[in-house]
Amino acid sequence: MHHFLCTIIGCVSSAVLYAQFVNVRISPADRRPTEPSVAINPLNPSEIAAGAVLDEYYYSQDGGKSWSVNSISSPYGVYGDPVLRFDSKGRLYYFHLSDYEKGTWIDRIVCQYSDRCAIPSAFSKGSYPKPNGSKAQDKHWVDIDPNTGIIYMTWTQFDKYASKLKTDSSRIIFSKSIDRGLSWTDPKVISFYNGDCLDGDNTVEGAVPVVAKNGKLVVIWTGPKGLVMQESTDQGTTWLPKEQTLFAHPGGWDYKVPGINRCNGLPVLQLDRSGGINDGTMYLTWTDQPKNPNDTEVWLAKSQDLGKTWSKAIRVNQDATKTHQFMATMAIDQANGTLHWLYYDRARAKNPNETEVVWVKSSDGGNTFTSEYVSEKPFVPYSKVFFGDYIALAAYQEKVVPLWIRMDMGKTSLWTTVIESAP
Repeated sequence: MHHFLCTIIGCVSSAVLYAQFVNVRISPADRRPTEPSVAINPLNPSEIAAGAVLDEYYYSQDGGKSWSVNSISSPYGVYGDPVLRFDSKGRLYYFHLSDYEKGTWIDRIVCQYSDRCAIPSAFSKGSYPKPNGSKAQDKHWVDIDPNTGIIYMTWTQFDKYASKLKTDSSRIIFSKSIDRGLSWTDPKVISFYNGDCLDGDNTVEGAVPVVAKNGKLVVIWTGPKGLVMQESTDQGTTWLPKEQTLFAHPGGWDYKVPGINRCNGLPVLQLDRSGGINDGTMYLTWTDQPKNPNDTEVWLAKSQDLGKTWSKAIRVNQDATKTHQFMATMAIDQANGTLHWLYYDRARAKNPNETEVVWVKSSDGGNTFTSEYVSEKPFVPYSKVFFGDYIALAAYQEKVVPLWIRMDMGKTSLWTTVIESAP
């Protein structure tokens, strides 16, 4: 087992725009991570777990000041797209794609869990919703009901990944686990409108579920119909006959940003469970290029009635430039209802493709925003090297943990800075 330890000397936090944060590199020099995921244990916020493509597992016991770096393994193979979540009892779940030698490439979504996060070998071997022959199962997201412990998962199924045939299509699939990841219900198609299999604008992708206190399930994804919503009021047994279009997605979700291998504006959906004044409010974030391909924006819409009605889209990035703010993610501090965003930014770029990382906070439910650069210095990505499709963010009890990818001389690395007593 390769073991690598990183330590943060200190973390500067200030309410002043453009404040300097001390960055820590999590990944060792011999690894090339992309697409991170991060989770904070609600029973012990000093315990933070993270993952990255393909099989990376990172763990901190001191609030992110130091990290151990390992790998996760499964009899079903580990092929990236990590999604890490803690449940209300402190169990950590690590979801990922498969590469099963007795099956076919990414033919199932695997769920591994551990009650002893400091020991990578303590993860279960893995469970999964039933595969559908050789069809590819890809890009899953998860929500866990804090009251019942039921795990809800949605993802995209491809008849054949990257197929150009019009007879092959993509659709959104749903499954749940009522026994904390031991088993899964038979997968169910919840989309009416199919997409193609080219993993682009005309593919239905990015399905994100959230479950409300009354058990209502809402799932939002994007594709040729724009940003659409499905819902269930009986824990996923029945769904609307057709998904409802919420917002157009100008430029599509698969857009171009110079220097990035590919870039997407897939949705992020969060629900306030803090018990505060905005408890029960649903927040939807995405990025797009509404006016021209040289100006990517970060958007927020919110619903206070569990998806019946939505606000107009609000621009999250507060710069006045026509530059790229892209690959945004969002998290809610469920201890106080504070909203947080993380995205890549080129508003201050002095050279082509120079990229920085911005953290945004809203303490009033998305009415006003404060922004700070959390990357110590910019980097310049190369479009010939895969950069990944997303970055990661977690927040709890005023601890904010952003994870992002840098690329230096064509080599990717994983970075963070711990923000405590967030301004």
